[in-house]
Amino acid sequence: MRTVDWRDLYASNRAVIERAGLRPSPLAETTSIVAGRTRRTLVHAPANLEPGIAVPLVCMLHGCTQDAASFAAATRMNEAADRHGFIAVYPQQERGENAQACWNWFAPRHQARGAGEPASIAAVVRELIGTTSALSVDPRRVFVAGLSAGGAMAAILAATYPDLFAAVAVHSGLAYGSAGGVPAAFKAMARGVRDPGACGRAAHAAMGDLARPVPSLVIHGSADRTVAPVNGEQVLAQSMAANRLAAPETCDADPAHPAAGARGQVPGGHAYEHARWTDRRGALMHERLMVEGMGHAWSGGAPGGSYTDPRGPDASEAIWRFFAQVGVG
Repeated sequence: MRTVDWRDLYASNRAVIERAGLRPSPLAETTSIVAGRTRRTLVHAPANLEPGIAVPLVCMLHGCTQDAASFAAATRMNEAADRHGFIAVYPQQERGENAQACWNWFAPRHQARGAGEPASIAAVVRELIGTTSALSVDPRRVFVAGLSAGGAMAAILAATYPDLFAAVAVHSGLAYGSAGGVPAAFKAMARGVRDPGACGRAAHAAMGDLARPVPSLVIHGSADRTVAPVNGEQVLAQSMAANRLAAPETCDADPAHPAAGARGQVPGGHAYEHARWTDRRGALMHERLMVEGMGHAWSGGAPGGSYTDPRGPDASEAIWRFFAQVGVG
């Protein structure tokens, strides 16, 4: 794998972001080869990071038909990184791996640790963590988030690499193990899975000896006709079930009984419901943001962006706020 020089992150790779048609942003591109699979990744490091200070990293996984640059522009996660001081990383799925640029979350060969796409994404993130330079990543504060197929892959990474990712955010995605092939994927997208409890046990089993509670945030639109809203509920239930199995002494959350809940309204936009669950120690463990009337889109994304709805609450801010509260330090 090619070693990344963090100094490259201060250079502006304007060509890739300009393809998205939005404001240029400092991005560097790195290419890694893992088990014969080439993985291009865009990396954004805020210019005001202090040398020698370890900072968080957020791995962002795009949805179908998107690429890393359009996803960065659509979500405006780079701007959130600038405000809050973390590094944003965007692995890219290649058309040669999937004709629609989808992560292959539905294929069994991409649902296990040490294999397929999860292994290549984890390797990219570990390479960035291990890079020696003036900038450094805090390995305790590495997070993963994704939209749609990227959300489903984020759920897979949380289950298969709980030692790498401190928490997960799944936006308009599906639970780990929701499908074992293309026909089953479309069924799950339309109706969810038949046995959500089995998915919880599967996620815990995928963790193996590394099993631990992984905090999770779920964001979904109530009018999503691509990935039915029931899938967001099942992602939440799966995460709670897996965490309960990993740490029964502290994790016993019930989806029907949040520790706190509230309703909100974006001025001129969508209403939303916000709920939070804590463990027995009072630590935040799960969060859900259901956006009323929103379809299959990144909530609060850039106007005119790829799969965005600017009328929703800002998902990028919500994701970072959750990660900052559940992360170490």
